[in-house]
Amino acid sequence: MVQEIDRVITYPDSDGQPMADNTLQFQWIVVIKENLEILFANDPNVFVAGDLLWYPVEGDNKTRQAPDVMVAFGRPKGYRGSYRQWEEAGIAPQVVFEILSPGNRLAEMNKKLKFYDRYGVEEYYIYDPDRIDLTGWLRNGEELDVIDPLEGWVSPRLQIRFQCPETGLELYYPDGQRFLTSVELHQKAEAAEQRATTAEQQLQAVQDKSERLAARLKALGIDPDTV
Repeated sequence: MVQEIDRVITYPDSDGQPMADNTLQFQWIVVIKENLEILFANDPNVFVAGDLLWYPVEGDNKTRQAPDVMVAFGRPKGYRGSYRQWEEAGIAPQVVFEILSPGNRLAEMNKKLKFYDRYGVEEYYIYDPDRIDLTGWLRNGEELDVIDPLEGWVSPRLQIRFQCPETGLELYYPDGQRFLTSVELHQKAEAAEQRATTAEQQLQAVQDKSERLAARLKALGIDPDTV
């Protein structure tokens, strides 16, 4: 008698592909992912990930993509080996970024566009840092439509602003601050710490001077509190 054995479907956490092909592509992935993490740090129900495999269909481990950066509103923060949509209340990532490298092919990018279009992405952005070229799509009904113009565009979901001058892509927080690299963020934090230290030292110097003056007045028989 042949016994039927239930087949257990596995969903690998890796597709065997590198996160980035070069340092420029990697830097942009990190800049966008980390700044979006900062932007939504206080919202427990916004999940941001980089190079995480997304499986939209339960029972199908072949249909998948690993966006360079993705944002899922309505999903809690936390570590995941992959984003299995049926375990995420059926919520698809609403915003996706892809950063191009010289190795990307047109057929590959068309395949990704069709995937994101089919499985419900609301906003899709592609940036080519070598050509300084930015393209975006916004869902209009059942389809993703090209955003034109994109210069000065404000993301409906993220509320960040896009600028792409000849010097390269610039992204801005809702309050107008520019997205920074990790080095720039560290330098900014150091500068703020140095300003705070300087202000504390200046305040301490004023207090020390005041105490010395009070001591002199007391030595002269004068109550400094009545002066």
